[in-house]
Amino acid sequence: MPTTFDYKVRDRSGALVTGQLVGDSETLVLARLREMGMTPVEVKKHVEGLRMEINLRPGHVKLKQIAIFCRQFATMVNSGLPILRALAILGDQTESKELAKVLVAVRTEVEQGSSLSAAMAKHPKAFNNLFVSMIRAGETGGVLDDVLLQVASQIEKEVELRRKIKSAMTYPIVVLALVVLIMAAMLLFIVPQFETIYATLDSKLPLPTRILLGVSRGLRTYWYMVLGMGFGGWFGLKRFKKTEAGRARVDAIKIKVPVFGPLFHKVALARFASTGGMLLRAGVPILQALDIVKDTVDNKVISKAVDDVKGSVREGESIAKPLSKHSVFPPMVVQMMAVGEETGAVDTMLDKVSEFYNNEVTAAVDALTSLIEPLLIAVIGGAVGAAVVALYMPMFNIINLVQ
Repeated sequence: MPTTFDYKVRDRSGALVTGQLVGDSETLVLARLREMGMTPVEVKKHVEGLRMEINLRPGHVKLKQIAIFCRQFATMVNSGLPILRALAILGDQTESKELAKVLVAVRTEVEQGSSLSAAMAKHPKAFNNLFVSMIRAGETGGVLDDVLLQVASQIEKEVELRRKIKSAMTYPIVVLALVVLIMAAMLLFIVPQFETIYATLDSKLPLPTRILLGVSRGLRTYWYMVLGMGFGGWFGLKRFKKTEAGRARVDAIKIKVPVFGPLFHKVALARFASTGGMLLRAGVPILQALDIVKDTVDNKVISKAVDDVKGSVREGESIAKPLSKHSVFPPMVVQMMAVGEETGAVDTMLDKVSEFYNNEVTAAVDALTSLIEPLLIAVIGGAVGAAVVALYMPMFNIINLVQ
């Protein structure tokens, strides 16, 4: 079990240096410090003080950290540095504590005779099936450094893709949340003030005003039920999405929903093409590549289609023919795959498809940003305006009576 050790050492100039290092034992930490050119003075286990630390995703390593690790690892391997030495250096210098722990464990496994890919496969929260398969292909072909650079590029594309999706989704979510807060504040605090005034009137209130006052009374009386239903619906949806049928249903709705559906569809196609192209280019067998793509595409509709394609390919069919049976794949993708099979360059065609849909995602995000802003302004103005008009309608009647 990797442990954190505090150390005091003398560097090459004789200065006293303190720090922390993660290792399996004090002996291994001492050996590593000496490899770094340091003279150990004291090494002891780190004692945690009284503190509370909340880790929402224990064991999880950010994709950005994995991409940095890949590029640095590729440089070291290309320079002729032994894998064990490279892993030790990378474990010491990474900013991610979780990744440092994982690299110590991977280094220990490799020291005990495991291959690099087998050691990484034991840490799925840091290295997924796609990553492990690429490393295995690099080990087999003797091109580990090239494969690591490919993986780094792929991860960076994935990070950029996620950033684009977040940028498209964050603005409307924040604005809609703001609308809900404004309306809740009006119904809870402002409308009751007017209700007191209107209670003294003998005339019948207009229908919109009566509806608004009724909603306000209901929210003030049964607010706990409203909150409970909201949290219950959110929790129920999360549980539903965790089931196989639920996830398939939600993913099918996601790619068909107005405005955002085309964006989700293009993102899934870009992920399918880029992952498949990278795996085939690295020499991963087609059936294994399709199996990995099915798990990493992050959309059950496309996963099911890829699974059908895998079954057809196993029986000797081409890739393009079974793809054409699924409407989720546009004709352009099917034709590109057919051309790739005819020319023996499926990976190149997949790269072109990935590039096309990445550009489409960028254009879709820009278009959504310019389209959603006026729509949301109209929604805010309509909701607040309707409430204000309903609230002041009796006032207009009073003025007419006075006149």
